[in-house]
Amino acid sequence: MSNDDRYLATIRKSLEVCRRSRPKFGRGSKEGLTFDEFNALYQADPFYSWFGLNSPLLYAVHKAAGGLTSVYRQIGEGAERVFRLLLQDCLGQTEEESNWCYTIPSTKGKPRKLSLDGRINLEAVREPSRVEPVRQWIEQCKIRVGLEGAATELEGVVFECRQGYKSKDAKRQNADIANAANAYARNYLPCVMLFSRQIDSDIAERYVRAQWLLLTGSLNGASTDSTYVFVKEVLGYDLAAFFDRNSAVIKQDVEEVLRGLLQ
Repeated sequence: MSNDDRYLATIRKSLEVCRRSRPKFGRGSKEGLTFDEFNALYQADPFYSWFGLNSPLLYAVHKAAGGLTSVYRQIGEGAERVFRLLLQDCLGQTEEESNWCYTIPSTKGKPRKLSLDGRINLEAVREPSRVEPVRQWIEQCKIRVGLEGAATELEGVVFECRQGYKSKDAKRQNADIANAANAYARNYLPCVMLFSRQIDSDIAERYVRAQWLLLTGSLNGASTDSTYVFVKEVLGYDLAAFFDRNSAVIKQDVEEVLRGLLQ
């Protein structure tokens, strides 16, 4: 398979998960409830039955709401997997080198193992034409986040990939801030990579203050600001052009998923 075919198959495989999305209604079922199972559950509950909540419309609303969350999640996870493939294909890193995880101690039991979505390890960049662009980019990133003149040499960059960032989930933000501290402690620069331009300005400000590098889905700008400029200039692959030339297929898959959620 060509790289395009592999990357497109990765995106489509993620979207396939959304086709099987069913609302769970708090039952903890992995597969979710069918309409008949939902109807039996709500019909047997006097309170819900009195209010008419045992309705096909309620099932449809739950299915659409939960399914839409799944669509956003799977789009993000598909793009994240493509990015890790790019780290391997463009830089010559192994799959293990393109991932990053670390362990933190705990007073309540076993140590916790945490991970981010991607990594560039300077020592693992084996593609000769990419070594200098990566080094220069990291130096520019250090200036961008206010680390110019820092005595410690960075070993590389670790990435948290998202399709966008609209939720003001304080718990998620706090975890990311902790990830940044652990990345710096291990001589890695932390980077939030967004494939879209969707991020709340307050959230963006908090991450920047915590010295995360923030890349958003702009098609123009500097490689220290734009996901697509970074991938093109530093990794040597035009990711925006990939999405553009495969847009018709991806759009068709997404439309089929959305129509299924509304049925």
